[in-house]
Amino acid sequence: MSLGKLFGRSHGAPASPFPVARSEEDWRRSLSPAAYHVLREHGAEPPFASPLEREARPGRYLCAGCGQPLFDAAAKFDSGTGWPSFRSAIDGAVGCSFGRACGAPRTAVHCANCGGHLGHLHEDGPAPAGQRYSINGAALEFEPAAAARAGGRRVATFGAGCFWGVEQRFREIEGVLETSVGYAGGAVGSPTYRQVSAGDTGHAEVVQVAYDPARITYAELVDRFFAMHDPTQRDRQGADIGPQYRSVVFVDGPEERALAEAALRRHQARFRRPIVTEIADARPVWPAEEEHQQYLEKRGLAACGRR
Repeated sequence: MSLGKLFGRSHGAPASPFPVARSEEDWRRSLSPAAYHVLREHGAEPPFASPLEREARPGRYLCAGCGQPLFDAAAKFDSGTGWPSFRSAIDGAVGCSFGRACGAPRTAVHCANCGGHLGHLHEDGPAPAGQRYSINGAALEFEPAAAARAGGRRVATFGAGCFWGVEQRFREIEGVLETSVGYAGGAVGSPTYRQVSAGDTGHAEVVQVAYDPARITYAELVDRFFAMHDPTQRDRQGADIGPQYRSVVFVDGPEERALAEAALRRHQARFRRPIVTEIADARPVWPAEEEHQQYLEKRGLAACGRR
């Protein structure tokens, strides 16, 4: 992980190895006392002190100092430690430094944009990476998924059977920017593929689809979703049987729900049997293991068709 590029002094700002450089007086004026203590004084908050430790909505966690996105909510898990914990960070968003704290070696985590201290990195996290970013809530701000839509990039979540093939079908659609597979809708935190495959965690195999709304609308994506599988099959798709293979659309707000319900009614005319697709409120998506991401492409069984 990079510590950031070196930036020289500009317009009176203090010399800093980070893109955002302010005087300590500016930091103190702009931050709450708790945020200043953590970000600028390398302090720590007590366990279970932050409401973000219990936050479970889809969205992103931003640096409270400079607003840089640091962690995706899909990477958050309940570590039981009392601090917001993440299995991974957004690529390039954080840096690490090594030292000693309380007499023991520690890996400190900082924002790569402003250098603000965030927390520590531990090697006791969930598989496959085994990492736990233990972050002070005072160093973070939470941006719900609905608020992140203004940036020209939106995310939709669908389950339509085995996520290997479903992901590939979405990747071939014009306007889709990125995809990832994971597990949603269950009662177990940080589930593994083996656990979900057993069919008793309540999760569905899902695909998260990042798309450009200027090139494809949510309504068009939902239409593609209904067209790419048989939505009349309950808890299965073909030979894949179990609740993890159920047909489901996870919607973020009443607008998406209305569009998904309208699409269901339109597509019902194509089938003699009733459509059993579940339309559910958005839930945290636990990312699947790396080996399952773009599974078919990695094995030469499909070509990336993103445009």
